[in-house]
Amino acid sequence: MNIFPELKEATANRDFDKFSSYIHEEYTFIRHQSGTTMNREETLGMIKGFLASDSFTIEQHRCVYENEDILVEHMVVAFPDNTKEAVLAAYTKKDNKLYRCETGATKVG
Repeated sequence: MNIFPELKEATANRDFDKFSSYIHEEYTFIRHQSGTTMNREETLGMIKGFLASDSFTIEQHRCVYENEDILVEHMVVAFPDNTKEAVLAAYTKKDNKLYRCETGATKVG
């Protein structure tokens, strides 16, 4: 099952509960910029803050590819710290939830 449409809708509607329901209990976010990782709770804490901020916006959000094992998405994100990045995110999926995430980001604007 493709979950991208549900994730996109949850993000657009700032529906944290719906978004978090698609994050696997063993989720890991690999942060290449800092060389660190975040677990599910840490990642959801960050996402909750983003969704609560009017300064956080997502433009040109699209699915590049999705199947039962992987989801790749691209978007332009404006963050609360007034930075803007084009983000390519690759997720592995487990039990039809996001299990592991790696991103590549380029500052824009």
